[in-house]
Amino acid sequence: MKNTALKDQLRKPPTKSKTLLSDIWYFLLTRPKMNTLIKFVSEEKRQKFNQQIMQRVGIEVDRNSVLNIHKIGIEAPVSYVFNELLNWNGDSTCWPNHVAKVERVGEKIEEIRILPFGWSKYPFGIKKDFLGLNLIPLFYLNSIRIKKTPDEFDFDNARYLLYKSSGGYPIGIFTMYVRSSIAGLGEKAHSQLIFAVSFNFYGKEKQANKLVNKAWENTHNRVTANVLNRIKQLSEWRIEKMENNQYL
Repeated sequence: MKNTALKDQLRKPPTKSKTLLSDIWYFLLTRPKMNTLIKFVSEEKRQKFNQQIMQRVGIEVDRNSVLNIHKIGIEAPVSYVFNELLNWNGDSTCWPNHVAKVERVGEKIEEIRILPFGWSKYPFGIKKDFLGLNLIPLFYLNSIRIKKTPDEFDFDNARYLLYKSSGGYPIGIFTMYVRSSIAGLGEKAHSQLIFAVSFNFYGKEKQANKLVNKAWENTHNRVTANVLNRIKQLSEWRIEKMENNQYL
């Protein structure tokens, strides 16, 4: 009876998406349990935070403007959360792989192609420049730096993956960054996971059309929030499972 009650109280892993429709439901239509988009009271505070992130991972803040930053607290060690990020692939339950499939080039985390609907080539004889866009790959992520161990005097215990992004969608920088929580910032969880996207739209310095910008931003924010919530759920479930294994 004790074991049964304990099992009922334990966390559960995120439900695996098995189809294109379930991807749309889980990642785009479902409201995330926790809102992860960082909102700022002023543009000055936004720019200051953006610069802190960009400078920390070593990219030029004057050449890339951060479109958005998402953050979520996770009750799991930094090293464990980072290992979850290193497992990012086409079978991940935390990513909409039926809409945007992750394909490691040469099975390496350093080079990743994001393929729309899993297409590696255009179907039905569609031309490469369909509607003026080259959508395969949707993104090509080429590693700038993968920081697997923190610096000697890094009290935040930070680790991250930093990519240059090219492809059919806007060209820019993408980073997945995890560090210890900072009490002075009101952070209470064991770790903080941050996703930051810095874009020069279509490889140009100027901003994209406002309508394109807003549509992309809204879609990206919803999907990213659900991805972070799933990583949190998966990490905390696995940690709890290990801690309680002796009782199961």
